[in-house]
Amino acid sequence: MSRTPTHSTERELITQRKQDHIQAVQEDPKVERQQSGFDQIQLMHRALPELDYDKIDTSCEWLGYSMSFPLLISSMTGGGATNLEKINIHLAEAAEATRIPMAVGSQRAMLENPKAAKSFKLRQYAPNVPLIANIGAVQLNYGVTHELIQKAVDTLQADALYLHLNPLQEIIQPEGDRNFSQLFDKIAQLVKALDVPVILKEVGSGMSAQDIERGIQAGVEWFDLAGRGGTSWSRIEAHRSENDLGILFQDWGLTTVQALRISQAYQSRANFIASGGIRNGIEMAKAVIMGAQFCGVAAPLLGPASDSTQATIDKILQLKQEFTTAQFLLGQANLQGLRRNQDLILTDFLPAGN
Repeated sequence: MSRTPTHSTERELITQRKQDHIQAVQEDPKVERQQSGFDQIQLMHRALPELDYDKIDTSCEWLGYSMSFPLLISSMTGGGATNLEKINIHLAEAAEATRIPMAVGSQRAMLENPKAAKSFKLRQYAPNVPLIANIGAVQLNYGVTHELIQKAVDTLQADALYLHLNPLQEIIQPEGDRNFSQLFDKIAQLVKALDVPVILKEVGSGMSAQDIERGIQAGVEWFDLAGRGGTSWSRIEAHRSENDLGILFQDWGLTTVQALRISQAYQSRANFIASGGIRNGIEMAKAVIMGAQFCGVAAPLLGPASDSTQATIDKILQLKQEFTTAQFLLGQANLQGLRRNQDLILTDFLPAGN
């Protein structure tokens, strides 16, 4: 499954890597693992919900903005290529039109290539929703300073920063950065230095209790659990590597449901975003019931965003209709009645350990 990069300079390698990632998602159906664990959870249907469907309230607040429902456009891409810029513009315009937050792909691309910055200048397209910047935590060990990260935040005019953790991806990636040592203190220093909240995020293998506890000790208040079961970055990087290590580890880690279950012990101390294999509004409802403040979705929006803003809007509205319908059929007029309401899960179908 080898696809060796042909460009020689670092900035060209990063842009080509972004293109390779998109190509792998679009061409390899097995990148989508379909193992998030939500199919194991059965919800309690209400035959008499005693609600008017047209008055169901799915709205929520975040970072000073009013959101239409708890969907987050998860990190996808960005870089020094026209198609990458167009994808981000379509996503930003759709986020604005549907009133949901948007996170961008890793902004290391713009730190290496000034031309890539244009794909992250999105505030003009989404002036009234949260935008989330993004940089890999491991880059703190490779010369990326607080000032450079602040530059990434400022370019996006972001409301928060995703500091992503991707040790498996970096190991499989041919040019990966593998030194994850002594990051805890550097994360804590970054949290204090930035003028926006830091969200600690995995990219598809979930977070353990130890990860969450260490993040809280570092001052992090928001976590994106990003469990396995959706897009496998290990498999994506296997397309670019010279061995099949990425195939062996393509299902490594905690499912999104397992990570959510672990997070329940910390939900009085921190806030959690569920992502990783969430593919419809029913799964969103299950995640919110288990304590998620927002549900991140990426892969289902990549195709529409590659097409147009309207196609992206249509997909988001489909997810909202599905989520609203699930909330209605559970007899909950608003999100407050849904979130952390374990009575809505049939006891026989509670995830192991609850």
